Order: sequence, then C-alpha cells, then structure tokens
Amino acid sequence: MAEHENQLQLVTFQLGKETYGIDIMDVKEIQRLQETRPIPNAPSYVEGIFKLRNDIIPVVNLHKRFHIKKAETSEEDSILSGIIILDIDGMRIGIIIDRVARVVTVEYDQIQPPPQIISGIGAEYIQGVVRQEEGYLIILNIRKLFSAKELQQIDKLSTVGK
Repeated sequence: MAEHENQLQLVTFQLGKETYGIDIMDVKEIQRLQETRPIPNAPSYVEGIFKLRNDIIPVVNLHKRFHIKKAETSEEDSILSGIIILDIDGMRIGIIIDRVARVVTVEYDQIQPPPQIISGIGAEYIQGVVRQEEGYLIILNIRKLFSAKELQQIDKLSTVGK
C-alpha cells in the first residue's frame, strides 16, 4: 500500500494536439459521444445536456472553452472519442474529448510545474506536466477549470431537463 502514496493514476485523453490527464478519482465514467440537447442562454462552451440513467449531465466542450482546434481523427479514432463524466465536488459534468487514451500511473516526483502557457490553456488550469517519450502529458486540475460562478451556472443547467 505504501508504494501507491507517491503515485497518481490518471485517465489520459487527446484534446487537439495535446495529451491531457485527469486524476482517476475525479472520473465517474466514460461515455460514447451522445446527442445533447442545447440549452438557451447557456455559456458558449456548454454544448447542452443529456440524460444518463436518471441524471441530467451538462456537457462542456473544452475545445470552445480553451479555443483549441479539434484533432483530426480517423474513422477508427472516432470510436475512441466521447465524453468523460467528471465529479466536481458532487456535481457531474461531461467534457467532450477527441480520443480517450489510457490509464497511466505517474510518480509525484515526475510532475513538473506547468509552463505559463501551453497550447492556449492557462497555467491556472494545469496541475503539472509529465515528460513522456512522445511529448508531454498535461495534468488538468478539474477544480480550477471553472470558477465558482461558472459551476453555479452549469449546475443550474442540470435541473433544466428534469
């Protein structure tokens, strides 16, 4: 058990040209891309909502949120695109990704502080960066992706469809 105290498990995914990771403990599940119902007057980066079992899940498009160009994916890769359902302090939010990669384990001492700007995403959203053979893995801090006001707005959307 002690050996896991120095490690972080991440769900990794592609968004644009970069690979990102989110703490596996913040991920509830991964769903195939769903048809979403648009919501009038929602923030521009909110695609809409969809129903998952008995929950209404607001879906955020990180491409729009961070002004990232969508990755060019083959038909084969499009099977791996989808929505990661996050649990942010008890609130479920879906984020659209280009391609789910895999679960990786990184040592905390491998995580470097983020550079000021990476592909248009501000350093305030990034927990750290891990150097890998094929480039960098950018670890997102999901609790800083949205301000308290934005989370409140998004949370209201989940009651629209009920």
